[in-house]
Amino acid sequence: MTSDTVGFGPVWPAVSRAIAVVVHSNVFIALAAASVAVTASRLCRYPLDPVPICIVFAATLFVYSWNRLTDLAEDERNVPGRAAFTRRYGRPLAAVGAALYLGAIGLAFVRGLPGAPFLWLPAAVVGLYSLGRLKRLFLVKNLLVGVSWGIVPLGVGVYVGRLQPTLVFFAGYVTVMLTTAAVVFDIKDIPGDRREGISTVPVRYGPATTRRVAQLVNLAAAAAVVALVWTSLLPHRFLLLLAFNAYVGAYVPLATRDRGPLFYGFVIDGEHVFLAALVLALDAVGWLG
Repeated sequence: MTSDTVGFGPVWPAVSRAIAVVVHSNVFIALAAASVAVTASRLCRYPLDPVPICIVFAATLFVYSWNRLTDLAEDERNVPGRAAFTRRYGRPLAAVGAALYLGAIGLAFVRGLPGAPFLWLPAAVVGLYSLGRLKRLFLVKNLLVGVSWGIVPLGVGVYVGRLQPTLVFFAGYVTVMLTTAAVVFDIKDIPGDRREGISTVPVRYGPATTRRVAQLVNLAAAAAVVALVWTSLLPHRFLLLLAFNAYVGAYVPLATRDRGPLFYGFVIDGEHVFLAALVLALDAVGWLG
């Protein structure tokens, strides 16, 4: 596997290879999804319970591992390095993901966890996205990604047994921001998507317009946070989300076709890892209240 750049210049080869493994194996994207559960728990003042966090990690690893197999032909054109990794390790990793996912479902039913029947949703997502080929419909795949990630905070609330307004807002925020990230992500796939006849925002309108629209949505989301805190509809701790918007605002202008896949798979997908780390750090010093 060749070294890559993560968007900010050359990366030391050993570090680059390590990043490539965690990104291409889908461990990093599963960690990012689990980070959403962590942020939702602490930002909305729920207990930090490892069970829903581990369930989210397992379900996400399952979804993305199987998606890599079904999208292998497209990846060979768009992301050849990831495709080579998938050809070599994809099936064992997908088996691990399936085992963890089924184990999470079994645990949920054995323990009688609230919302256990909804744990079949990730399998439905795999079918709709990969086998149902919804990705060919304009914006549908982006919305499916955004909604799927937005369900994560709601799952935390169902597990705890309390869906409070702040959690519902955060779920909507995650949905909007992940849909935006998914649109930006399509910039790297323009040549392959165009050949496959897949209509995406970058294919239709070009990378520059895509970046402008993504930045406008990002600014609108940040303005909504400020407005809701200003009117006391959200606690002041939600201003922490502005750091997330700043992170997004920093990577959007850098999202070009010539960026390596690790920029998209590590920098962009790392946005929620960044937010969760920040939330946990500030919570540890008592800033969140």
